[in-house]
Amino acid sequence: MTLDVGMLGYRFMGKAHSNALDRLPMFFPDAPETNRDVIVGRDEDALAEAAETLGFDRTATDWRDVVDEVDVFYNLAPNHVHPEPSVAALDAGTPVFCEKPLAPTLAAAEEMAAAAADAAVPAGVAFNYRFVPALRYARNLIQAGELGEIHHFRGRYRQDWLVDPEAPWSWRNDEEMAGSGALGDLGAHTIDLARFLIGDVVGDVDRVSGHLRTFVEERPVDSGGGSLESDGADAAETRAVTVDDAYSALAEFENGATGTFEATRFANGYKNDHAIEIEGSQGSLRFDLERLNELEVRLDGNRGFETILVTDADDPYVEHWWPPGHVLGWEHLFVHENYEFLSAIAEGSTYEPNFGDGVAVQRVLAAIDRSDEIGEWVSVE
Repeated sequence: MTLDVGMLGYRFMGKAHSNALDRLPMFFPDAPETNRDVIVGRDEDALAEAAETLGFDRTATDWRDVVDEVDVFYNLAPNHVHPEPSVAALDAGTPVFCEKPLAPTLAAAEEMAAAAADAAVPAGVAFNYRFVPALRYARNLIQAGELGEIHHFRGRYRQDWLVDPEAPWSWRNDEEMAGSGALGDLGAHTIDLARFLIGDVVGDVDRVSGHLRTFVEERPVDSGGGSLESDGADAAETRAVTVDDAYSALAEFENGATGTFEATRFANGYKNDHAIEIEGSQGSLRFDLERLNELEVRLDGNRGFETILVTDADDPYVEHWWPPGHVLGWEHLFVHENYEFLSAIAEGSTYEPNFGDGVAVQRVLAAIDRSDEIGEWVSVE
């Protein structure tokens, strides 16, 4: 079967997923065939250029015209555009792949999850770090009991793209469009990895104590390019930053294991540092996205950590790529992600992470935000 793809959004994530669709036939020959049918956006000139660059047959300026015409709908738009098109596509029986966080608010995310539960088609959410071979390897170790009883989870995500107070305002700085700042944009990834890696062992996050901070209260508006971010504003204007620049949270899991989460866009010198540490009664492990082919592991009986290069042919996904020792990159995660999602559509099987996972993460995000508001520990409902 050939799946006609409709894609809402054509910048960062549009390029990442289009590249993945290009790679699939070469490296995952058992993946379903796809046809990049239609790309959707507001700017007709930019759309035409994107269609040619990314390999789409046609363009559309209204997602309503395409959600029931395609076999799979990718919603890669800003957060506030996630709910309505995704629900409409699901109501039409079209599988949906949506960027994270699932929605700007918990209520909207719950509406999306309800629509997905009612639809008899896959609905995936873009937690692409689940598809890092080293993290799949780590999960297998934990599932096999190699680390023993899990005591601690630590996750941090550090970037520096907003350190400069003159960095321009974008939709990511607006609460109505984004929902939150570093909390939802970066923290959603970390919280999902906690659920993916240790959730089956320790349960879900039970309660949190959170703190959010905004360091720069307003930013200049870049009016060039007619982008969604500018909305035609004058270049001399500034706009208020209404989301967090950084967050931190203490967490307790259902079985009593402890966790810490943090993320910031103000970590000077860090471009995309997503680090995970897990400690158990018999061992520990460490992972850093900036060294995504490596996993540091300390098992019972060893004096220290061993660095494992997760590139052997029997490691997760690696058989599809290069000989042992030839490392993979960030873009390969999208190939793995698309392979699993599109295969689920073709086979009529379930896909994870799904909208249920997305709303579970959203509940933790909402609890952290609420905890910051009231200055107390908050239970995750």
